[in-house]
Amino acid sequence: MEDEEAEAVLRTVGRQIKMWRETAGLKQAELGAAIGYGEEMVSSVERGRRVPKPDFLDNADQALGAGGKLSAMKKDVEEARYPKKVRDLKKLEEDAVELGAYAGLHIHGLLQSPEYAQALYAMRRPAYTEDEVERLVAARMARKAVFERVPRPLITFVQEEVTLLRPIGGRMVLRRQLQHLLEISKLRHVSIQVMPTDREDHAGMMGSLRVLKLRDGKTLGHSEGQLYDRVISDPRDVQILEMRYGMIRAQALSPGESLAFIEKRLGDLA
Repeated sequence: MEDEEAEAVLRTVGRQIKMWRETAGLKQAELGAAIGYGEEMVSSVERGRRVPKPDFLDNADQALGAGGKLSAMKKDVEEARYPKKVRDLKKLEEDAVELGAYAGLHIHGLLQSPEYAQALYAMRRPAYTEDEVERLVAARMARKAVFERVPRPLITFVQEEVTLLRPIGGRMVLRRQLQHLLEISKLRHVSIQVMPTDREDHAGMMGSLRVLKLRDGKTLGHSEGQLYDRVISDPRDVQILEMRYGMIRAQALSPGESLAFIEKRLGDLA
C-alpha cells in the first residue's frame, strides 16, 4: 500500500478478522477452506498486506458468525483499495461545482468505459499486476459517481480528435467507448467537445489539463505528466490554466458538431 491511511484501515480489518477467527477456534487454513480462499490469502489479509474482496468479507462474516460486523467494513475496504492520489482527486471532484478537462492522448478518465480503462492500464510499462489493474479500474469507475450526485456540477470535456481514433483495446472496445460517450453526452449537465486535428491555433499544446471550481469559491488546476500528477493551487498558475481551457473550448467544435463527429466515427467502425 502507498499511504498510511489505507494501511491503517487494512490493519484494523485484519485484526477484526483474526479476532473473530480465533474466537471461533479456527486456523487460517480452516477459515480459508470455509470461504473459498487459500491459507496464504487469509494470512495476508489478517496482517493487512492484502485487500480483501467483498465476497471474502461476506463469506468470512457468515463463516465466523460475525453478525454483519465484517460485511459492514466493505465500504471502507473498497476505498482503501484505491491509490491515494485517486482518493484525493475523487474528494476534489465531490466538492466541485464545476469541472473542466482537456484530454489530448486518450479518453478522459471520467469518460472511460470499464473495457477501455482496463486496456489502458494493461498497456502500462512497467506492467501492472492483474490485481493492480483490477484495483485501478475499480477506482476509476468509482469516480463516475460525480455524474450522479446532487446538486449536479457543470462538467465539460474537450477531447482531442486522435483520442476518438486510436483503437486502444481494439476496434470493439473503441466502439463501445464511443457509444459510452454518446450516452454521457445526453446528460444535461455534461458537455463534450472535440478538438479537430486540423486546427492551426491550439491553446492546449502544452498537454492535458483540468480546472475544478469548488463550493467554497476556490479554483484549482490539475495536470498530468509521464510520472507525476499534481494539483495546482497557486492562483497565478490556476489563472493560466483557466485561460487556456477557455481558449481550448472556443477553438474546439461545438457540442452539437462534436456529437455528430462522434456518431460518424462510430458509424465508421460498424
